[in-house]
Amino acid sequence: MVETASVGRWERDCLRWEEVVRMDKSKLKILYEDNHLLGVVKPAGVLVQGDRTGDVTLLDVAKSYIKDAYGKPGNVYLGLVHRLDRPVSGVVLYARTSKAASRLVKEFQERRVEKKYLAVTMGRVQRDHGELTGFIERVRMKSRMAPRASDTAKEAVLSYRVLARAGGNSLLEIDPKTGRHHQIRLQLADLGHPIIGDVKYGAGDMLPDKSIALHACLLAVKHPTRDIVVRLEAPPDPGALWQLFASTIEARFGARE
Repeated sequence: MVETASVGRWERDCLRWEEVVRMDKSKLKILYEDNHLLGVVKPAGVLVQGDRTGDVTLLDVAKSYIKDAYGKPGNVYLGLVHRLDRPVSGVVLYARTSKAASRLVKEFQERRVEKKYLAVTMGRVQRDHGELTGFIERVRMKSRMAPRASDTAKEAVLSYRVLARAGGNSLLEIDPKTGRHHQIRLQLADLGHPIIGDVKYGAGDMLPDKSIALHACLLAVKHPTRDIVVRLEAPPDPGALWQLFASTIEARFGARE
């Protein structure tokens, strides 16, 4: 059995970057919710969890929602089982119990989850589909492509297909087979087609809101306590960049109310 959850039509109003620091539970988009899981949509610019900036995080907002919605006294538990980079938007799943957290972490570690991303790249990707294989190493908290495997360089594999091309850009659907740090960003840059706005990895210009054109559009996991697959989907926000591919995105997600 598969349970599917999604945000409504992709033209739906969305958070603008200037609203990010003021994000609160009233703006939280919930995809799925039960006693063990909470699936939400992360806007670009929002941290998944706290860092040294002290900025409000998605975790803070989600905990506030749970606390008020269920009248929880004291601290609220939400377990982080995966991450998205700050400039990336998309589906995020939290665990509401420690049992769910441990089981979901194992699913991710064993690569038994399904993940898909959308990306708008610089340049027209010539092949309609393909697989990228390489090695990524982390040195002093930074990631980079490496020529071969080593103690610090691990294999990175993803597949992609081109959904549309417009002007000098391509819209890709990406299926990462491994979960290396900044993998999609690095491998697309290595292909010669960096993600729009990703100046860290070769894009020419930063977007005005500092986001990058990468969106986690789908996450499917086995429910930690029930014999079902929970499939969470959300289209990207309808900003000017994604508007280049409006008809393709509409066809991909359909009109869901």
